[in-house]
Amino acid sequence: MAFNTGLSGIRAASSDLNVTGNNIANAGTVGFKQSRAEFADVYAASTTGSGSIPKGSGVLLSDVSQLFNQGNINFTQNSLDLAINGNGFFVTSNNGEVTYTRAGYFGTDREGYMVNNFGYRLQGYGADANGNVINGVRTDLRVDTASQAPRATTGVTQGMNLNAASTVPTLYNDAYTTAGGGAAGLAAARAVFDPTNPQTYNSATSVNVYDSLGNSHVLSQYYVLQPGTTNTWDVYMTLDGTALHDTAPQVPMFTTQYSSSGAITATTPLSANASAGVAAGIIGINAPLTNGAATPLTFNFDIRNSSQYAAAFAVNRVVQDGYTTGELSGLEIDDTGIVFARYTNGQSRVQGQVILASFANVQGLTPIGKTAWAESFSSGPAVEGTPRTGTLGALQSGALEQSNVELSDELVNLIVAQRNYQANAKTIQTEDTVTQTLINIR
Repeated sequence: MAFNTGLSGIRAASSDLNVTGNNIANAGTVGFKQSRAEFADVYAASTTGSGSIPKGSGVLLSDVSQLFNQGNINFTQNSLDLAINGNGFFVTSNNGEVTYTRAGYFGTDREGYMVNNFGYRLQGYGADANGNVINGVRTDLRVDTASQAPRATTGVTQGMNLNAASTVPTLYNDAYTTAGGGAAGLAAARAVFDPTNPQTYNSATSVNVYDSLGNSHVLSQYYVLQPGTTNTWDVYMTLDGTALHDTAPQVPMFTTQYSSSGAITATTPLSANASAGVAAGIIGINAPLTNGAATPLTFNFDIRNSSQYAAAFAVNRVVQDGYTTGELSGLEIDDTGIVFARYTNGQSRVQGQVILASFANVQGLTPIGKTAWAESFSSGPAVEGTPRTGTLGALQSGALEQSNVELSDELVNLIVAQRNYQANAKTIQTEDTVTQTLINIR
């Protein structure tokens, strides 16, 4: 009896050594979760019971369970390295075989798919051409590495202040006065406007706009206080130095008026390349092009946020919605799993969203190697969702979750397992001595 008891103890101690050794071997394995050997005693029993004074029959390995407590998060230089801070597993697919892991080694393959270091594809929600995440449809996450197509400018919004203390430029005013004022004088004044001569305008500014091919064009604006008024301005425009305003005779693109409190009240188109907008402060601009791009370049010029106060001319805000073509320059993933692609043209676009999976019983997951687990009957089905929703944790980009093995504890466990092994071997040795004593009786 003692032989079997000691032998079961040796087997248990050996299993404990195997588990502890595996923990130590994987102390540096990203996403690894330590295991522990769990034992139970054994009693021999008959169909009528085990008696009033049962004798133990040894020990058995009842389970090897994994401890899914959080590992330390270490930061790396790779933006596609991912760590989960909290509950959940990454979902990966190998030709349709779905597995789950906490190891966040991810990159892109030659087809642009986000894969781990075994080539398994990371799962998530894709995005449409406009960068909208398609929720609820799990797919292989893929980064579109193609050049981003250009977008022609459709709107320019500009906030500025025109100086209410300004006076009519000298040359402009002289021509107006010489012609006797009135409509004739205004026409004479406008005829002297010259974008290369600062004495013919009060203020100037410019903004870049883009055509359908992604070419950049400089839209320059020149503001001239209209003679005989204190709150009406002539506005001239050029595109890459070529006049958009009429030149024969010379007429501004539009005029803009302000109230006595400095607020814009009206914008009136005058040029053939300008048209009335949907509200005061908005002018439609048509810019003819000859470079092969769609022509004319048509966009709304919005200065509703402009003012006329007694302060220096200043542009405080310029926004335009066009851009040139762009190459993929980098990827970013936020804590909710949104994958952003950044391009060399300064734009960014959502490429998808990483999902996580949770289980009712993580202890029931089946370890399959490569720091991965598979769903089992005991674990229950995977519940998928996006990071930071429900009980799922947050993602940390540019970081990896380290093994949760505590080496000092494992080294102590080695000593304990070794002593257990030796003690059970001593039990067998003692039983052997007793047996030899019986055999030697004469």
